[in-house]
Amino acid sequence: MKMLTLLFGLLVSTFAATGADMSHGADNFYKSDKVNAEKVTFKNQYQMDVVGMLFTPKNATPGTKLPAIVIGHPMGAVKEQSSSLYAQKLAEQGFATLAIDLSFWGESAGKPGHLISPEIYTDDFSAAVDYLSTQSFVDPEKIGVLGICGSGSFAISAAKIDPRLKAVATVSMYNMGAAFRNGLNHSQTVEQRKAFIAAAAAQRFKEFTGGEIAYIPGTVNKLDDSTPAIQREFYDFYRTPRGAYTPKGEKAELTTKPMLSSIGKFMNFYPFNDIETISPRPMLFITGDHAHSREFSEDAYKRAAQPKELYVVPNAGHVDLYDRTDLIPFAKLTSFFKTNLK
Repeated sequence: MKMLTLLFGLLVSTFAATGADMSHGADNFYKSDKVNAEKVTFKNQYQMDVVGMLFTPKNATPGTKLPAIVIGHPMGAVKEQSSSLYAQKLAEQGFATLAIDLSFWGESAGKPGHLISPEIYTDDFSAAVDYLSTQSFVDPEKIGVLGICGSGSFAISAAKIDPRLKAVATVSMYNMGAAFRNGLNHSQTVEQRKAFIAAAAAQRFKEFTGGEIAYIPGTVNKLDDSTPAIQREFYDFYRTPRGAYTPKGEKAELTTKPMLSSIGKFMNFYPFNDIETISPRPMLFITGDHAHSREFSEDAYKRAAQPKELYVVPNAGHVDLYDRTDLIPFAKLTSFFKTNLK
């Protein structure tokens, strides 16, 4: 288990950083007085309840149909972390926005919680399009998608098979399949991958025969001198007042931690295969200039067909773009969606 802890610590996009640094405009729990907020529930194609926060601009002209954006949270997070901030900021610019909890996370359905299922996550985005398309104030021909961190790969997976998503943007994207197969910067060997898969399979059988659920270490619950820099980066968001959030009925120490027995499903997840088929719908990949996840946005950009853009934010790391409003390029996102959902 010690080897697995070290390995997983290098892989998962839900890990760690140092004391609650609120500089650079960190404002995860932002509440806008310019938008209306409503909790909504709808079914995905698996007949599971998906819960989201729907935001609309207060100054919208009655009777008009708004362009809309579905927004997905970082892997292991929930809608209250990062995605609702983005949703409110974009709703202020005239969009209807829907920040969803992916299935098995937050308030959305799925038992056991924290189970990994990229196929169902992908369907949640299409289910959000279904829901938005039934709303009288939404133009169903003008719906886009924004995925943050791991949700960037799920958003791309959805867009490949759902042409109703007219414009696709990602921020600090993780390719969750590549991350678990190869590690960051291809640091994981095939032998380590096989050990990972074997551990997940063994844990699956243990749970089938009545054993307790085991979780990947995820975000560490405390720091010590040996905590790696990437884990410290995530700790600063998920384990401090900056971004810590515990959904009702959960334990704070288990937030962000996926089930070990299901994690092998990411090995079969290849969201960038056939990404070029999304064209001619536009794609925007936003990453920080020193983000440890930058490789994934660059890879997606290289594979995608036109129109596409890679936008690199100066002086920004991976988690910086979760909530640091002084760094997040909201103007760029606004321009992208207004241009392409017109």
